[in-house]
Amino acid sequence: MHISVVYEKSWHKLIRCCLGGKSHLNSQTTPLVFDGHNDVLLKLYRAGGKSAADTFVSGRDGAIDVKRAHVGGFGGGFFAVYVPSPVDLDFKMQEMTKPRYDLPLPEPIDWEDAFPVAMAQIAILFDLQERGALTVCRTAAQIRETLNAGKMAAILHIEGAEAIDAELNTLDVLYQAGLRSIGPVWSRSTIFGHGVPFRYPSDPDIGDGLTDHGLRLIRRCNQLGIMIDLSHLNEAGFWDVARHSTKPLVATHSNAHAICPHSRNLTDKQLAAIRESDGMVGLNFAVAFLRADGRMLADVPLEQMLRHLDHLIEHLGEERVGLGSDYDGAVVPEDLTSCAGLPMLRLAMARHGYSEALIAKLCHENWLRVLEKTWGQ
Repeated sequence: MHISVVYEKSWHKLIRCCLGGKSHLNSQTTPLVFDGHNDVLLKLYRAGGKSAADTFVSGRDGAIDVKRAHVGGFGGGFFAVYVPSPVDLDFKMQEMTKPRYDLPLPEPIDWEDAFPVAMAQIAILFDLQERGALTVCRTAAQIRETLNAGKMAAILHIEGAEAIDAELNTLDVLYQAGLRSIGPVWSRSTIFGHGVPFRYPSDPDIGDGLTDHGLRLIRRCNQLGIMIDLSHLNEAGFWDVARHSTKPLVATHSNAHAICPHSRNLTDKQLAAIRESDGMVGLNFAVAFLRADGRMLADVPLEQMLRHLDHLIEHLGEERVGLGSDYDGAVVPEDLTSCAGLPMLRLAMARHGYSEALIAKLCHENWLRVLEKTWGQ
């Protein structure tokens, strides 16, 4: 499905209605959003790989593309490389609409199976760069330059380190290719550690943490300047990273457990450790991690997102909170089904009383701050 002029006009009309008939769309598309997490590479991979990449420019049936980014003031973010498991998505989604659930995690994936899938998704990312759709950035300064030039900035991120071998040779090579962020696990176990299952209600204290391979991965990432993403680690793994990493603690797409007691969310004790390390958290738009009842239902008002933001700001400070949408990888609130809807979120922040300076921090400045500190660039 391609975005048409009618689609863009519909968003202009929506913003005018929300602002009492006055069009302030330009002011609502800034500051640009630099986002902590999306799964568009997986969607393009499943849609045909490089042959589907042109839809990212021309318009696609999804949450992020060039035209939607222009409408919503989406400046880019962390583009995740994720190796999927064979999962019955209909069953998963149905289970997560229930008041209580505990989904079994998929079996681990061997390096030999994960590596070619990861390479195919990384190739899509660089193909998008060749098409002029985005720029793969390796420094915070490059992100700033790209945003200032009105282009989409992308960080090569790996979600779940199945494509990294035990000797870490793949890690070194991918760093040279542009890898700057990695999550040791996506919930299912890897040779590096263990994640949290999708369980509600539950705290994240589930199972063992990092393995010896995982501790080596943390040390090597610190040496190279690759950011460690804590989002899918269980609590034991979180504290292993906190003990052994010399860099800020960062969860690219996680929420407040005090508001939504889901295993994927962060406790106040974890938030305190992130603050102490001068790290940050990106607010996840996935509704199951936003709603107090933990259900995968999209009728979530923007006020619920603001409750999480308020809590994160209270516990982390204004400099350590951002956005981590999980676009193209999750069910999100009805008002934010694509990045074209981001003006609605900026407007909600302003009406909630957030200052222009705070909104700018939440939209992108805090990400640039923590990346500069982590990468040393």
